[in-house]
Amino acid sequence: MATASFNMQSVLFTAPSGGLSSRNIRNTNQLFSKRNASLGVRCMAQDPIKEDSSLPSTSTTQPQMPPSPPPVTKPKVSTKFGDLLAFSGPAPERINGRLAMVGFVAAIAVELSKGENVFAQISDGGVGWFLGTTALLTLASMVPLFKGIRAESKSKGLMTSDAELWNGRFAMLGLVALAFTEYVTGGTLV
Repeated sequence: MATASFNMQSVLFTAPSGGLSSRNIRNTNQLFSKRNASLGVRCMAQDPIKEDSSLPSTSTTQPQMPPSPPPVTKPKVSTKFGDLLAFSGPAPERINGRLAMVGFVAAIAVELSKGENVFAQISDGGVGWFLGTTALLTLASMVPLFKGIRAESKSKGLMTSDAELWNGRFAMLGLVALAFTEYVTGGTLV
């Protein structure tokens, strides 16, 4: 190693004065291509390998396979009421999204059938329907969460949990946009 280092230094230091000759480059390549049998490489990040004194030392050692990592376990999901309904918990956005999807479809359906805007629908008995639907969908959404079942574990194919979240988000925006548009125009959208 010291020879290769010295040769490399001599090539670098002789380059400006006499230029790099092909003879110097060939000598350097010959030095680097020869294997130094006494040179060994050890990884210091792992425990040092204990060598058996009864075996003769060789320059080549068989690489040992690292131990297999422990199996990955799924983190235990919390089923506490406060954790489920926390701001970043699994329940609030899903429940609000499901309610918005039902509410948006119901509001458009009543507008098409009766010609009433959202505010007239709420004042004509819509509060009772709203509270009943809210209680039913909240209870139906919370039961699996209390059992520790998440929507992400049951989603496959086209109907995924991410698609439900995005549909709920768009329904929330659509319901607010519908109410705002009807308020500004003073009449029904359709």
